[in-house]
Amino acid sequence: MFTQFGSTSDTLSKASTMVFRIGTDAHLYDDPEDVNIAPLLDSKFDSEKCEALKRLLALIAQGFDVSNFFPQVVKNVASQTLEVKKLVYLYLLHYAEKRPNEALLSINCFQKDLGDTNPLVRAWALRTMAGIRLHAIAPLALVAVRKGARDPSVYVRKCAANALPKLHDLRLEEISSDIKEIVLILLGDSSPGVVGAAAAAFASICPNDLTLIGKNYRRLCEVLPDVEEWGQIILIGILLRYAVASIGLVRESIMYSLQSVEDSSSEKNDVANNFTSANEDSEMNGFNETALTNMISRCYNEGPDEYLSRLSCSNEVFPKMDDGHFVSIKENDDIRILLQCTSPLLWSNNSAVVLAAAGVHWIMAPRENIKRIVKPLVFLLRSCDAAKYVVLCNIQVFAKAMPSLFAPHYENFFICSSDSYQVKALKLEILSSIATDSSILSIFNEFQDYIRNPNRRFAADTVAAIGLCAGRLPKIAKMCLNGLLSLIRQDTSTCDNGAMDEEAAVLTQAITSIKFIVKEDPASYEKVIIQLIRSLDSVKVPAARAMIIWMVGEYSTLGDIIPRMLVIVAKYLARSFISEALETKLQILNTMIKVLLRSKEEDMPTFKVILGYMLEVGKCDLNYDLRDRAAFIQKLLSSHLDMEAPEESLSKPRDQSWELAERIFGGQLKPIQPEPINYRFYLPGSLSQIVFHAAPGYEPLPKPCTLDEAASTSGDGDSYETDNTESSSGSSDEEDSASDYSSQHSLSGSSGRDESYGANRQHENAGADPLIELSDHGSTHKIQNGASASGSAELDELMSKNALESWLNEQPNLASLSTSEKAEVRRSSARISIGNLGKHVIRKNYQLLDPATGNGLKVEYSFSSQISSISPLHVCIEASFKNCSAEPMTEIMLTHEESDKAIDSKDEILVRSERSSTSNNTVTTPVSMENITSLGPDQTVNRILEVQFNHHLLPMKLNLYCNGRKHPIKLHPDIGYFVKPLPMDIEAFTAKESQLPGMFEYMRRCTFTDHLGKVNDEKNESPIEEDKFLLICKSLALKMLGNANIFLVSMELPVANFLDDATGLCLRFSSEILSNSIPCLVSLTVEGKCLEPLHVTVKVNCEETVFGLNFLNRIVNFLGNPSVSNQ
Repeated sequence: MFTQFGSTSDTLSKASTMVFRIGTDAHLYDDPEDVNIAPLLDSKFDSEKCEALKRLLALIAQGFDVSNFFPQVVKNVASQTLEVKKLVYLYLLHYAEKRPNEALLSINCFQKDLGDTNPLVRAWALRTMAGIRLHAIAPLALVAVRKGARDPSVYVRKCAANALPKLHDLRLEEISSDIKEIVLILLGDSSPGVVGAAAAAFASICPNDLTLIGKNYRRLCEVLPDVEEWGQIILIGILLRYAVASIGLVRESIMYSLQSVEDSSSEKNDVANNFTSANEDSEMNGFNETALTNMISRCYNEGPDEYLSRLSCSNEVFPKMDDGHFVSIKENDDIRILLQCTSPLLWSNNSAVVLAAAGVHWIMAPRENIKRIVKPLVFLLRSCDAAKYVVLCNIQVFAKAMPSLFAPHYENFFICSSDSYQVKALKLEILSSIATDSSILSIFNEFQDYIRNPNRRFAADTVAAIGLCAGRLPKIAKMCLNGLLSLIRQDTSTCDNGAMDEEAAVLTQAITSIKFIVKEDPASYEKVIIQLIRSLDSVKVPAARAMIIWMVGEYSTLGDIIPRMLVIVAKYLARSFISEALETKLQILNTMIKVLLRSKEEDMPTFKVILGYMLEVGKCDLNYDLRDRAAFIQKLLSSHLDMEAPEESLSKPRDQSWELAERIFGGQLKPIQPEPINYRFYLPGSLSQIVFHAAPGYEPLPKPCTLDEAASTSGDGDSYETDNTESSSGSSDEEDSASDYSSQHSLSGSSGRDESYGANRQHENAGADPLIELSDHGSTHKIQNGASASGSAELDELMSKNALESWLNEQPNLASLSTSEKAEVRRSSARISIGNLGKHVIRKNYQLLDPATGNGLKVEYSFSSQISSISPLHVCIEASFKNCSAEPMTEIMLTHEESDKAIDSKDEILVRSERSSTSNNTVTTPVSMENITSLGPDQTVNRILEVQFNHHLLPMKLNLYCNGRKHPIKLHPDIGYFVKPLPMDIEAFTAKESQLPGMFEYMRRCTFTDHLGKVNDEKNESPIEEDKFLLICKSLALKMLGNANIFLVSMELPVANFLDDATGLCLRFSSEILSNSIPCLVSLTVEGKCLEPLHVTVKVNCEETVFGLNFLNRIVNFLGNPSVSNQ
């Protein structure tokens, strides 16, 4: 080509490729082994850094491992160029999990970028920080997300919403309630873009916590049309679920009509056997009164347990939904607002949005307004095949429940030549459901064209649809029968020409449809049965022949002509018996018995001879099913089929064998009964509706009117209100993140593990009072200390004049003092000592292995206060092994899952700092336990486990071997037992606390309620009321000592307090970290009345920042959760 110019096709192709590559970064993929990347990363020019980073990302896209450049890339995170910073963030996201130690070095830069003036930089930093999946930085990432949720930039707030599911995927129970709080904040945002992202976060994190929606329901409805398309889909589902749970279903909707249809159907005899035809004059009254439609509304609210119970229920009577679960739309504005805001979305460009909006109207809209979903759904049929199939799957359910809804639009469901087979099958089923007397002629003409389609599978489906239409509309049954009979004649001639395999399905389906129509009124279709019997010789398909032969036996006594044909038909079947297929042979035997049982006396000898011949031939057949059937029949009628003396057998009276044969083979066909519904309907627009089973993540609608509105105003209200009142002291900008983290809200969620108090719980002796030692103790408290105890302001704000004046205004007792008295207040306090407190401490039991999954072995454990003798890094655990089975167990041992493997790099980084500080350099086993050789039935054996966790937040994967079987288990750590008691007096405690101020001090608040149950019990049961302050002190001390291995230093109470005021009560605890012997001090300061929930300020002083913060979270968690005994 163009050889005169010296060019070829290859050179022209290369030239065109080069032209298209001009101005792009395609050249970055040319040299994967480029050695100039490292110098470019260290260059002082930003353009060269960008070039190097682009090359690295190109190598990552090609599958190369370029993690060796991680240190050089990380140092460029502080670059001021946006392009460089963005490329560095992309690289960090990809390799942060592989290089966690280096990734932690960039946290300070992320925190600095979170305060940048450019919202893009703030958003990038937030997205990258949340995308680094490391448990160690999860608290800092949560602080960043909380800050981003209140950012003035919409883009940053949207990134904060998108970051919440990433934090939730870390499965840290300590931050779960804080994540929900941020979701609530973002749901109340004024920007539609943020609301859409917040809805996605809500659906991923807490889809069933609908109390978060109640405060913003109407505003979410109003902003719904402005949310992005994919956010609209999620938000529509959330609003629908909330409306059903809080308000209920609509009385004027089709859901209520489907409920009432079941009641009215019991008064009609034949309504369950046929489809109710649509009424053209009254468009909204054509409901499908079958068991299928009666189940739709129930299935929308039906969970998996209810579905399984329905399958196991023999009868079909289900309890009707309470009428109180239905409300009138005229009386409720919330439902009307939801319908008004979703109406414009019915004409959205996104087909998924249209389906979601149509689902809301289908469930909640009044019957007269449901027709507004028809045209949008029909319009979606012009989209691609994939979307068309999804829409048709939903229209199929709508059409079966309410045929008249789509009956006027039947022409939109005619088949197109470009439709896929799945779409054609759905359209045929819909057409057979919505056909009416006025439209059936047009539909039948279309069906005649479809039968000639080259795709014979589709032609067979069309024949089945004709049979369904004939069953629904008896007026056209004869017309359908004539067409089906002519089709049988055509197919039999085609089969003779050698195309039997292609036409077999069509011929079989045609005879099946005729059989279905004849069953409705056999006497009217005697000539049809005769015509089928006469065509028996031309029909060669075994399944079709078997159905015709079945009709011979079933209708052998019908009319006058068929009984006279039976002898000829029986002789014909006897001659062809040997050459028939298996299913035809089995049907011939059944038919001959029916004919014999119902035959006249003069024809009975002939039928007995023919049946005897068939049985003899059948016993010699190669198929064992046919041989068994023939032997069974011959044994059953042996006395009546005597071949040697047939005259004698005729004179024998009919015995029990003859009656048994009549019961088995001679029963008349009973009227068709509706089959029980053993499948489910799913919500419109859901994936489960397409795949016909509950897809992962599918949730049915909540039960109507089950949402407790009081939960939205209580529960977490205290934690939300303390957002700006909790503080932690800090003295430098570098500790801002730690300070922000320490001001998080108290966690009120569960620990994520099955917690239970031990069965051997010790009860308190009500008759013995504890030893109480009271001593006057004067202590001078500075104003700053009082403020620290209350935890109501930060230290720098407290030192300012305005903050000091505002704080004094909130203290009426201090406001009345003079200036000199305000500077220093002297209070008298009593130091309380409770004797024998240790015997009342209750350790919590956790379940490690359930008997159902452990083949009868039940394992429970609790953390022990013992100190390990192996290593300071080991934690002692008391484990209880119980055999709940009836068989003995042997060789019970516990091993670490990764004992023979290298420690994962991420976990190694988390424990490196702890291991480096200890002097013990010997290699120890992660888990140490004495093996159990045998364990008898109902026997319990206790063992001490010494476990070395990789981190105080990460569970340890173990393998429990019993009877040679391996049971993978997870042992969750408790940070409260990563410390040991550090005995000291009050003076040493105060001196050590003064050495750990500022950045080593962390505070949070929580609400304590365990004392309320004990105070009420003392009032009701004991004639002598125990001191309420002692009960509060004992409750706090036992709660702390039962959840952490710490030392109780002192309990002090101001003497000047009122009798019912516990404000000023202070408990001090001391401990030291096992791994490095660093002291960790805990102080609890109480505020509030004795008979009311107490506000407890928890303060932790520790040099280990991360450990101190996590220890503080753990203390707030178990103090804020009521004990099991008080619930």
